Amino acid sequence: MPLPLSILDLVPLADGQRSADAVADSVALARHAEALGYARVWYAEHHSLPGVASTAPELMIAHVAAHTERIRLGAGGVMLPNHAPLRIAEVYRLLEAMHPGRVDLGLGRAPGTDGRTAMALRGDPTKVMRDDFPAQLAELVAWDRGAVPGVVAQPDDVALPPIWLLGSSDFSANLAAARGYPFAYAAHFSPAPPDGPMRAYRERFRPGATPAPRAMLAVAAFVAETAAAAEDLARPALVAFVRLRTGRPIRPPTPEAARAYRFTPLEEAVAAQVRATQIVGTPDAVAERVAALAARTRADEVMIASHIVDAAGRLRSYALLAEAWSALAGRDPSAPAAPAPGHART
Repeated sequence: MPLPLSILDLVPLADGQRSADAVADSVALARHAEALGYARVWYAEHHSLPGVASTAPELMIAHVAAHTERIRLGAGGVMLPNHAPLRIAEVYRLLEAMHPGRVDLGLGRAPGTDGRTAMALRGDPTKVMRDDFPAQLAELVAWDRGAVPGVVAQPDDVALPPIWLLGSSDFSANLAAARGYPFAYAAHFSPAPPDGPMRAYRERFRPGATPAPRAMLAVAAFVAETAAAAEDLARPALVAFVRLRTGRPIRPPTPEAARAYRFTPLEEAVAAQVRATQIVGTPDAVAERVAALAARTRADEVMIASHIVDAAGRLRSYALLAEAWSALAGRDPSAPAAPAPGHART
């Protein structure tokens, strides 16, 4: 059997598009992914970013779960420093009660935004500077275990969904290994090679929340029938990321505007860095590159982030990759996929 494939959805919002339509496109993607046999769809918490409508993963999870039947849905992730751990315990216990066995709780330590917006979210400059993610994680687990006298995270008859730790460095990999959590590495935007953190996680893992390591690799991939068509799909996101990293953020342009956009020399240097994090091409070529990276990092699952603003192109990209992925492993693509694995709870 091939490694499970999953999806990271930022709910892309193209230039001129209504947010209601972007959300509807994400519902259609999740239903499409369920039919194709993808294991899970996660939604990331981002703030004040043009072109990203995924500000509240818990709302996307609840909404999409009502329009799907089996696929796991989760936060990829909740930026825990932006929130009181009690509030996260309440929200995700309620989601688990609403959709038992279908929810994942991925946790990150970054703000998911710029410093000014992080200040607006947290309301205290000392909270912006403080890096106490391990303590916050311990507090969240304490709320789930009922270990805080006098206050109960409601509803109290369900546990938190399975927790994953997310990261793009050794820090989260080491913390996940030490406390026995599944770990997801964000290679879809990190320019650093994933090999070190992924391998360190597995080698240093100690049983805790789960009895054995489970590592997920997130990669950015854009797939079409031809290499040129795939480059065309990737171009709007490339332009948007370059503008973001050079301090002039915009929504992803239309494909036509993206084709016409000309990078300055500075932007071209940034574009080269972004391209290095993307896998773009035909189905077989992309599947082979993703499989090689997954093997090299000893991943147990691969999560695909395709920030494609053309809704039809995005659905087609995921369908082509799923077919090539199954063929690469010799599995009949029409055969039912294995259910997405859950994990031991905290």
